[in-house]
Amino acid sequence: MKNGLRRACAALALAAGLAISGGAPHAADDTIKVGVLHSLSGTMAISETTLKDVMLMLIEEQNKKGGVLGKKLEAVVVDPASNWPLFAEKARELLTKDKVAAVFGAWTSVSRKSVLPVFEELNGILFYPVQYEGEESSRNIFYTGAAPNQQAIPAVDYLMENEGVQRWVLAGTDYVYPRTTNKILEAYLQQKGVKAEDIMINYTPFGHSDWQTIVADIKKFGSAGKKTAVVSTINGDANVPFYKELANQGIKATDIPVVAFSVGEEELAGIDTKPLVGHLAAWNYFQSVDVPENAAFIKAWKAFTKNDKRVSNDPMEAHYIGFNMWVKAVEKAGTTDPDKVIDALIGVSVPNLSGGSSAMMPNHHITKPVLIGEIQDNGQFNIVSQTPGLVVGDEWSDYLEGSKDLISDWRAPLSCGNFNVKTGKCGGQGAQAAAK
Repeated sequence: MKNGLRRACAALALAAGLAISGGAPHAADDTIKVGVLHSLSGTMAISETTLKDVMLMLIEEQNKKGGVLGKKLEAVVVDPASNWPLFAEKARELLTKDKVAAVFGAWTSVSRKSVLPVFEELNGILFYPVQYEGEESSRNIFYTGAAPNQQAIPAVDYLMENEGVQRWVLAGTDYVYPRTTNKILEAYLQQKGVKAEDIMINYTPFGHSDWQTIVADIKKFGSAGKKTAVVSTINGDANVPFYKELANQGIKATDIPVVAFSVGEEELAGIDTKPLVGHLAAWNYFQSVDVPENAAFIKAWKAFTKNDKRVSNDPMEAHYIGFNMWVKAVEKAGTTDPDKVIDALIGVSVPNLSGGSSAMMPNHHITKPVLIGEIQDNGQFNIVSQTPGLVVGDEWSDYLEGSKDLISDWRAPLSCGNFNVKTGKCGGQGAQAAAK
């Protein structure tokens, strides 16, 4: 039932889209303001600063095309400084003081959870560009990063099928994304017949630097005679000492491969990658994708930054997709009014950087290819696996009780983020709206 409804949603979303009546632009000033909400300091700056930079590039390029609705775009950049409560304060400031038409930002799920009630209360629009744990669908958030079925599950399948992995280390930073993702993966692995004693789970705080004991434990866990792999949801600058310690203890990809969900080209730029060759990452985009669209993007990126050594990565592509979707929806709606733009976004399809297009689905997630890449000694990835087509992001996991019967569809008349296909009832934000 759930999969049938999702397929129906997909077919509808991939059509031309809804016809939205035009209206006067919501913004009254000479410019349309766009919020950029990324940590430029603190533990997450290693990952988020580049997303601020790519947003400035995208806004500059759109202004060269004439802006949106005949108006120039103006970036409003704030620094929540890897401070999760400060994300909410800065989001409120962007929406109430700066009057931005949309916000592009956040990286960690705890920062997204911090701002979510602000966007719902003030009816703002957030484009969230990073892979996350799922188990959420808000009318005011558009999830352009991967859901677990677009990254974590395919990565585990790859390791099982191609590496013969039987023992699993689920290593993550101690917050909601790793814990929920690992809960989904643990359920999935057990469904695949993996025994509890063959799953080791470990969490460390943000910015963790002393990995000697943990890596020794991983090495010992992998010496039981069964092929072992590490599934890493370690975030931010803790990745640098983690990978260094792997090398220090002689753990090679041929012995215990690591597949990471939060390590891309930007993070590898600060690491000596030679000892890490062969370790893996699962994303929906790599800089090494060899298509004309990606080559043009990389050329523009290096020209904008005036630095031939700057790399591109998956969350940058997610912002590229999300920003172009927002522009297209605003132009389709003829206004920046959030209600009209939110409705207009469903069904919008724009080019991605892998040679195809991505569409915004009724659950506010997008269609994406899934790629597995091996780390190379130059800090790039050799793509070793790619899905033959696009994968629709699944907001509610099929492997968790309480979630497997839920779907999200933000189109009228359902307008619900967690509709239970068994009970026929809507919970959460959609139910609250219906009760008003």
